[in-house]
Amino acid sequence: MSLLDEGVVAIADAFRTGASLCPLVEECLDRAEADPHHAFLHVDRDGALVQAEALEAARAEGKTLGTLAGVPVAIKDNLCVRDLPATCASKVLEGWIAPYDAHVIERLREAGAILVGKTNLDEFAMGSSTEHSAYGPTTHPRDSSRSPGGSSGGSAVAVAGGAVPASLGSDTGGSVRQPAAFCGVVALKPTYGRVSRYGLVAFASSLDVVGPFGRSVRDAARILEAIAAPDPRDATCAARPVDEYEDACAQTIRGKVVGVPRVLLEGADEGVRASFEDALTRLKDAGATIVDVDLPHASVAVSVYYLVAPAEASSNLSRYDGVRFGARGSEASLAELYETTRAKFGDEVKRRIMLGTYALSAGYYDEYYGKATKVRSLIRGDYEAAFEQCDVVATPTAPTTAFPLGSRT
Repeated sequence: MSLLDEGVVAIADAFRTGASLCPLVEECLDRAEADPHHAFLHVDRDGALVQAEALEAARAEGKTLGTLAGVPVAIKDNLCVRDLPATCASKVLEGWIAPYDAHVIERLREAGAILVGKTNLDEFAMGSSTEHSAYGPTTHPRDSSRSPGGSSGGSAVAVAGGAVPASLGSDTGGSVRQPAAFCGVVALKPTYGRVSRYGLVAFASSLDVVGPFGRSVRDAARILEAIAAPDPRDATCAARPVDEYEDACAQTIRGKVVGVPRVLLEGADEGVRASFEDALTRLKDAGATIVDVDLPHASVAVSVYYLVAPAEASSNLSRYDGVRFGARGSEASLAELYETTRAKFGDEVKRRIMLGTYALSAGYYDEYYGKATKVRSLIRGDYEAAFEQCDVVATPTAPTTAFPLGSRT
């Protein structure tokens, strides 16, 4: 087995103790460029090798190495990486080069990670299948007829397919959790505010979160510990110190109480329910106590999401006007410039913009967006009440396994 297949912790430990880095990075880049599942939109071979050589030199000089030193990481293409494309899988941003690093990219660089390229996604992170990319869909690493999930499908497949041991994605309504579940890897959606959103292209600003993918819980914990930090450039970013997430992986679950909202099992596939019950049995065997909890407003959660998220997307995507950055035509009037620029949005993005614009329009704001934000508070209250009875709430990640491409469009 190649060291590349052994995960984040193993690679960082091996590099720290003398393993050669450049051949590992070359192997990673070869895999990324040969990827048959279209996980990558851009592979930065030259940049990755420069980073590897610099790390080798730093180690030779006896400099302190970061916790991710030598670990190749792929980045979802809605995060800004200086001097690399940032397309958001949209023709609207085709050819745009990011002039700065997102906060999480700064943190990865400080930790010594090797940034190898940008991954495919549903356009502007709007979708659950990675079929809504302007540059073609990403396919499942074990069955090319199926979806890897989305919107961070490229990041999930880059890890599950063996090109990289870790990647970053973003999660607004399940976009790291669902593709990880579909592809059989680990992803983590941090609490909102734990990781800075500076440099993440906005979809729904009150929901967007950057999260890691890895091959193990410990790998994901190490990445989260590296990218989570206060950031004054994001007013929503928490100022509290970062916990030692990787150390927490050694703790036992014995004595913990796991809450199960049975209402969320309704409608799930039989295989999903069976796997979930098996997981609960494993938790119980490990010493956890399983209790039922109630989430009274769970049935309207999806409806709330599909008002809040498109409304915020409508506001955020209004900046794509052909004037400041991205695609631009040569039309005579401003109205024509707006029209030709925004015609480049894909159908799914257009649907969400129109829905969100309607929900925010005069006469409908209170009835739709305003009411949705109030119900959102009730949903949060349901979880706060549940956490008075338990330490964690366990649910299936998705109601189905990976579905055939084209079946949900």
